[in-house]
Amino acid sequence: MGITQRIDAVTRIPENFRRTELPAPRSVKIELTGRCNYACSFCARSQRLRRQEEMDRPLYERLTVEMRQAGVEELGVFYLGESFMCQWLPEAIAHAKKVAGFPYVFLTTNGSLATPERVAACFRAGLDSLKFSVNWADGEQFEAIAGVKEALFRATKDNIKAARDARDRVAEETGHRGGLYASYIEYDGAQKARMETLLAEIRPYVDELYALPLYNQAAFVAEQERAQGWKPIAGNRGRVGALRDPLPCWAVFTEGHVTWDGQLSACCFDHDGRFHMGDLTREPFMQAWNSPAFRGLRAAHLLKDVAGTVCERCVAYQ
Repeated sequence: MGITQRIDAVTRIPENFRRTELPAPRSVKIELTGRCNYACSFCARSQRLRRQEEMDRPLYERLTVEMRQAGVEELGVFYLGESFMCQWLPEAIAHAKKVAGFPYVFLTTNGSLATPERVAACFRAGLDSLKFSVNWADGEQFEAIAGVKEALFRATKDNIKAARDARDRVAEETGHRGGLYASYIEYDGAQKARMETLLAEIRPYVDELYALPLYNQAAFVAEQERAQGWKPIAGNRGRVGALRDPLPCWAVFTEGHVTWDGQLSACCFDHDGRFHMGDLTREPFMQAWNSPAFRGLRAAHLLKDVAGTVCERCVAYQ
């Protein structure tokens, strides 16, 4: 199963998940670190609305075992931070695969720190999918939007091109062949055309290249995006080519999100903690997954009326 098929399976809410109390989600993303070496204007993480530190390793190991035992099938070893800033990333992957027993472990990265050596270590540990986020057309735009030096743009392109050989070497050595992917934001107007040169350059080095819409990130960055002349969409509607309705939002039903400090969040973009539904340092995963707060939010989504909830600003944005 390719990455877009897996994305579509998670963003599609099956009938048995269209209720307030649920079995374990198919997928969970867990934040090894809240830190990132970029300061992208389209990402609210750079506003530092909550503390951004590294997850306690024993907490990670306990939670991954608990979530797998509860029935979670897919584990993303990232959330809002850049996981290649975590030095024990390969060990985290190995634990998820070999101790917790996840069938599928995946990772998204900005690519700047994903050197061939580190990529090989991740695939050797059992990583099933590595996806690069490519969200700028050239070095000039990269520096303006990411808020860092253009040299990292060149490093990212080099890392993407080298990742394929690193992945293939590991496959020859171990028999384990993970997937290698890239995504990009499908901007509108001139920016869309401007992206084409870069996309053509990286397309030969990945197994699949796909587009995402420009999210408003729970309305945290909508004004910044409009200032760039871009048009963000309401809610998190999945990928271009298989967009979902804003309500009910799939992220409230089919995917869990765990912050570096052990909070279970209802949103892909919980930059300030307003979407916290339970404290996994104090309560079991399934108890938090079906907490009164979470069930109440799901009820509002099923009614397609989130007025007065934490989701109001996100889906109301047009």
